[in-house]
Amino acid sequence: MTRITVLVVDDHPVVRGGLRSFLATLEDIELVGEASDGDEAVALVAEHVPDVVLMDLVMPGTDGIEATRRIRDAAPSTKVIALTSFATDDKVFPAIKAGAVGYMLKEAEPSELADAIRRVHAGEVLLHPTVAARLVQEVTGAAPRSDVAGGLTERELDVLRHIARGMSNREISRELGIAEKTVKTHVSNILMKLHLADRTQAALYAVKRGLFDRPES
Repeated sequence: MTRITVLVVDDHPVVRGGLRSFLATLEDIELVGEASDGDEAVALVAEHVPDVVLMDLVMPGTDGIEATRRIRDAAPSTKVIALTSFATDDKVFPAIKAGAVGYMLKEAEPSELADAIRRVHAGEVLLHPTVAARLVQEVTGAAPRSDVAGGLTERELDVLRHIARGMSNREISRELGIAEKTVKTHVSNILMKLHLADRTQAALYAVKRGLFDRPES
């Protein structure tokens, strides 16, 4: 069985210890290193090239946002999940812009974190519901709605809306009543037509152009 390699980055030894103990219980996930600051994280990524990094954002010296940016530039195959206690605008949006493909709060259940690691490793976008709501509230209506379709078919637009909700291909398949393989094809077409690199960019595209409506309060 191929294991997902993970690097933990947090300046608090207790947090790192808790994550180390939890990850050790998972057969399909392997902890390959721990870092206490951003500079150390960048160096360890260069050494191990882990599949996923669990990145604390608030650390002394080089913070998690700058470290994420440097990791994404140096090791594009490594996926970064921001794991933090904060869902404030000054943390959420810079982390996403820096290249984080997941944003989880430390209050999440261990099973949610394990699922997040597996999903981002599979190429999906993963935002904690609180974070997703803040993102929508920030950018909905901020961009003009002209040419929002970008040449997409109605079915591709449906898939794009569901991507913006953070849904996996399997979940989209069930929701729309189509095969998961068909969903994957639609996702590939969406990225190609909109000239986007990944699902994170696709989700932001949908939100900025009002394709993902603001949730009811």
